[in-house]
Amino acid sequence: MTVTLPGALALGDLHGSLSDPLLDAMTFLNEVTSRFPDAISFAPGRPYEGLFEPDRIHDYLTAYTDYLVRERGYGPDQVRTALFQYGRTNGEIHELIARTLANDENLHVPPESVVVTVGAQEGMLLALRALFAGPDDVLLATAPCYIGITGAARLLDIPVVGVPEGADGLDPELVASVAARVRSAGRRPRALYVVPDFANPSGASMSVANRRRLLEVARDADLLVIEDNPYGFFARDDVFRPTLKSLDVGRQVIYLGSFAKTCFPGARLGYAIADQDVVDTAGNHSLLADQFAKIKSMITVNTPSLSQAVIGGILAANDCHLRDANRDTIMFYRSNMERLLGELSRHFPTSLRASLGVDWNSPGGGFFVVVTVPFVADEAALTRSAREYGVLWTPMDAFYFDGGGRHQLRLSCSYVEPDQLDEGVRRLAAFILDQAKQGR
Repeated sequence: MTVTLPGALALGDLHGSLSDPLLDAMTFLNEVTSRFPDAISFAPGRPYEGLFEPDRIHDYLTAYTDYLVRERGYGPDQVRTALFQYGRTNGEIHELIARTLANDENLHVPPESVVVTVGAQEGMLLALRALFAGPDDVLLATAPCYIGITGAARLLDIPVVGVPEGADGLDPELVASVAARVRSAGRRPRALYVVPDFANPSGASMSVANRRRLLEVARDADLLVIEDNPYGFFARDDVFRPTLKSLDVGRQVIYLGSFAKTCFPGARLGYAIADQDVVDTAGNHSLLADQFAKIKSMITVNTPSLSQAVIGGILAANDCHLRDANRDTIMFYRSNMERLLGELSRHFPTSLRASLGVDWNSPGGGFFVVVTVPFVADEAALTRSAREYGVLWTPMDAFYFDGGGRHQLRLSCSYVEPDQLDEGVRRLAAFILDQAKQGR
């Protein structure tokens, strides 16, 4: 019997997004991980904790205060204010971020176009709220897609249309086709969300030629591009891949970055590059970044000064060359990815893969591998995997718009201990083999 408490609210009277299974997906994953703490987990895309040293936090703060004194000429009172007080809505370390992007990505933008955000997730919310003006505006997004952007769109009642992703990432011609179809239906394809490098969840990447072509398509379709780049450093080779934003001569691209994977996830610091010109009805000009700041002032007011100080200290201490500072981190994730792919091949040789219908992709870097299995890889299967085999993974169906991904699971190599990875794949292989035999 269901007991209704006094003053209870009907879920149907709350915003419709709260009834959407999409918003339940992350909660389920967090809960299943805590329910099975002894299971080896390939589920979270969290950075590896062994790369962090708590004692370094003090060093980073010192490096930042030294920067304020040395380069910005701050006195003791100004340093105190910078660390303890509310700061500029757009952020305090925008100049350091702009310098770092120039060094690491050959991406040159004015510091004023940088908005320092509470994680890249806030940047997504700012971009969507600013760009989508009416009910006919549509967000195009890769399918499968990171649920952070689709969840944010759902919260804002923004319709999303998927553009299927291939093994080589997003096909620009398909983007053009989907945009034209949306427009022919009387709606406006306003922006496209894409992760060109080692996407979450698919691990797919776009070729440089396709990146250039995508910008042409976006220009012709009057389509803005929201580029998200959390994994760009973590390639399995040393080939430099230009971001869409670094190739963007027409200011079609809004760029979202994060320091979660490269510096310090607990700082919850990201940024948005919004260098587009905005003209009001009186002919006054401003940057889109300034419009983002208006929205931010009503959401988080500003980004915590202490978090900015820690990240600013990391950037200053490394002379704004973050890629070089991440060399050991890059090698760690590269090694873990190679090891994961190698163990999958060892447990599923070619003949067995063919007979079972098991397969996986081989990403050029990043954190994620997608495995295709001959059974429905849903939450029930994940619970069995955790309870009976002691291994966790992520169902792929939550990343699709149309019921896809039901026979796929995502493995993350970022969080698992290297010495547990082999055992984790062994357990996973046993689970997959037993599921296949049982015909589930």
